[in-house]
Amino acid sequence: MRCFITPEQALHAPADEFFRGQRVPCFENPSRARFVEQALRAAGHTLHAPDSDSASLLDQVHAPRYLDFLRTAWQQWLALDAGNAQLQPFPSVWPVRTLRSDVEPDNFIARLGLYSMDNGSPMVAGTWAAAKAAADAAASAAAALRAGERAVFCATRPPGHHAGPDFMGGYCFINNAAVCAQALRVGGAARVAVLDVDYHHGNGTQAIFYDRADVLFVSIHGDPRTEYPFYLGHADETGTGAGQGCNLNLPLAAGSNVAAWFDALEVACARVQRHRPDALVVSLGLDTFAGDPISQFALQRADFTHLGQRLARLGLPTALLLEGGYAAAELGDNAVAVLAGIEGG
Repeated sequence: MRCFITPEQALHAPADEFFRGQRVPCFENPSRARFVEQALRAAGHTLHAPDSDSASLLDQVHAPRYLDFLRTAWQQWLALDAGNAQLQPFPSVWPVRTLRSDVEPDNFIARLGLYSMDNGSPMVAGTWAAAKAAADAAASAAAALRAGERAVFCATRPPGHHAGPDFMGGYCFINNAAVCAQALRVGGAARVAVLDVDYHHGNGTQAIFYDRADVLFVSIHGDPRTEYPFYLGHADETGTGAGQGCNLNLPLAAGSNVAAWFDALEVACARVQRHRPDALVVSLGLDTFAGDPISQFALQRADFTHLGQRLARLGLPTALLLEGGYAAAELGDNAVAVLAGIEGG
């Protein structure tokens, strides 16, 4: 299977984040991709650098002013004080109900809040380079499918599925799954399906495609009444306008067992088949693993092989993009298990 990696991922190395009100070492860190790369090499996979530029696709899934902010945010931060080079900026105010979001504030922290859904997406000097490289890998995966590859894996970070049309969140800055799906559409696919199997709902991907009929979004995730991102991912969110019926959320209670998860996967796969897509994009979150430190499902390594086998039975050209998974030492083996299931399936 063709696998894309991005050396630039190491440039996005935030030291800490806020978790449950405390400042803690960042769960989403470069070791995640390193463990995956090591496991891929050990399994005999050949790794490639991206060979497509995502630049022309980014403003098809994200608002231009948000992209402008992302590209220049670190320079803006340094312009305030040269000493900021040693500090991570965090938002402290957000434009919630009744507050305006159409006017971009002059204050940097206020701008950061304008373009953030939380304070859980720490930014450093290399964030834009890493995020852009991951988006390039997503575009490259789409190109590889168009060229005849049956399955492609992007072992990249930062993840993307929480990044919405004009905001970052949940460690995500550019929505890689959306970039890949849009690249497939631009490249000639009449319909695309995005299947999100991360523990956390892909709120950003849902928001980007919510009013579109050409891209189906299906997500299996922890119930947002108790699990991040809390404010999206309910079963009654089914799309709007032309996209009515093209959004399916399958929330499961925290602690749901493996059988319940695979039952939901069957529902998801049946909906994907009814969409009759030309290609499938999988937001491959592996934080459904029983040992994940911030999630509460119970999948084991063998279950990830079964996941890959079920995806293979869909018979679709498939791009898999790494999302969550914070038991870093096990992340690579779990990713390889999915790929083994697809190749064996």
